[in-house]
Amino acid sequence: MKLFILAFILFALSANSAPSPVLDAYGKNLRTGVEYYVMPAAGRGESGLLRAAVGGNDTCPAGVAQFRADQYGDPLTFTPVNPKKGLIRLSTDVNIKFSGSTMCHESNVWKLKYDKNMKQYAVMMGGVEGNRGPKTLDNWFKIEKTKDGYKFVFCPSVCSTCKVTCKDLGIVVDVNGRQRLAVRKYPLSVIFYK
Repeated sequence: MKLFILAFILFALSANSAPSPVLDAYGKNLRTGVEYYVMPAAGRGESGLLRAAVGGNDTCPAGVAQFRADQYGDPLTFTPVNPKKGLIRLSTDVNIKFSGSTMCHESNVWKLKYDKNMKQYAVMMGGVEGNRGPKTLDNWFKIEKTKDGYKFVFCPSVCSTCKVTCKDLGIVVDVNGRQRLAVRKYPLSVIFYK
């Protein structure tokens, strides 16, 4: 009987130690593989996140951008390290992927990459979904809580031997005047719509 009670207590403690689920704008749990639009939490007439050609003269490669217009952007899906879990949780590694056809002949999976024109790290397309480890470290992001929504953070923990400097992601204006999702001291606070 004592063994049963101990096992129950350990199970209850481990269930309570899981990070909280990420919630959409209606208070529902974000689910693996479901399409969501990512909109600014402040709602100041800015668009949701979308794929955009970010090379010179609006050519490839593709990156993540935001335009000053009242539009939802492109739908995204989130896939945690263990996709069978079903829920997207705070502070856990996820791949983020735009739905629909690809542009620039690369995958729609986000990855953090150094942009020579911006002279900083920005979110680009061309990542690998799943396959955690040192070779795919730049494809993993986390979602963290803010006072009015959530933020994206590059802080992967899928590789125990890799050294990572955690960075918030926010909107940065590039040399061509585009609003791009990139490493920034002040993060973009967002909400999710199904």
